[in-house]
Amino acid sequence: MKTINKTSKPVETKEGSLILDSHKLSYHYERVKAWENGERVAPICVDMALTRACGAMCSFCYAMVQEPQERASIKTKEALNLLDDFAEIGVKAVSLISDGESTLSKAYVPFIQHAAKVGIDVGNATNGWEWEPEKIDQVLPYLTWVRFTVAAGRAESYSKIMFKSEKHTTVFDRAMKNIKYAVELKKKLNLKVTLGIQMVLLPEFKDEILPFAKLATDLGVDYGVIKHCSDDEFGTLGVDYSKYEDMYSLLTQAEKLSNEKTKIIVKWSKIKDKGLPTYNRFYGPQFLLQISGSGLVAPSGMFFNARYSKLHIGNFVDERFKDIFNSDRYWKIMQYLASPNFDAQTMMGTLPIQHYVSVALDNHIKGISKIRESTNKKPLHVNFL
Repeated sequence: MKTINKTSKPVETKEGSLILDSHKLSYHYERVKAWENGERVAPICVDMALTRACGAMCSFCYAMVQEPQERASIKTKEALNLLDDFAEIGVKAVSLISDGESTLSKAYVPFIQHAAKVGIDVGNATNGWEWEPEKIDQVLPYLTWVRFTVAAGRAESYSKIMFKSEKHTTVFDRAMKNIKYAVELKKKLNLKVTLGIQMVLLPEFKDEILPFAKLATDLGVDYGVIKHCSDDEFGTLGVDYSKYEDMYSLLTQAEKLSNEKTKIIVKWSKIKDKGLPTYNRFYGPQFLLQISGSGLVAPSGMFFNARYSKLHIGNFVDERFKDIFNSDRYWKIMQYLASPNFDAQTMMGTLPIQHYVSVALDNHIKGISKIRESTNKKPLHVNFL
């Protein structure tokens, strides 16, 4: 049995502390206390997409098992109304990730620019294929962070994993060109935005760990992060979590490739969890909500699939989000997930986006490890849990 000691300490960068393998609830203590006192709290952060469309066919993509019940088209006006509602109820940040490639939406640029006007931080995960200079110029000054999905460090492997064709390397070249442009623009304009690339690690991708880390340093991004792959409760994606341990030495080698400019970060906590949550109650969605690129509002992306329709709260294309948030249905579903009637270990997929938050809240309620108000300097991206 191989063992490895890793802690979830912040990674120090030139621009501040970066927390990617833990949570930031201690910097939102007033909301934790309100929740603990039984008050209805607004999510601190919402993970969403502006469309379900995507040109990639990533073999690790959870969106393949997220087929939602509704397929509405999100218009710009509806997207901007959503931001106004977020600002009104107290949402602090939006991460454009979820189940679609938001850069393909006509609402993408105005959404990010409007978010800045109403005081909401926005981060964006993208494959970068359609994120060309004209679009980058319009959004980069308004973004808190951009994380590019880069499945491998070599063009052929990248294309095989993300496009199911080793020969279709033009997508790799296009993405690298756009990433380099963003890195140069950040430097030119002295922007505070954090730029990173991310590898979703499956055991069969282990030969790409070191090339990925090398690519991150070559690109000059702020970080390259290597994370686990989520799966649903049926194992649809076939993730063999038992094989992660065999890659610990390679992951440690990758971290050692960090330099002054680029940090290589491994999400050890989730990788070592091997798909097994420690919690039964699912408290996380009350602080970190998810919305599908169809407009579907559900507590978590784990429940976008039509078979979870009883957990579908509404669709902001059809009604204002503030009305959905204030509805009895919203709170009944949140209470159900936090009740003994729901078991996160058997009734949902593995390691959701709310995982770190859920672990912390569960430990807080059980008295295992209380969340305390932090007096430290705020880390980067503090409103993204």
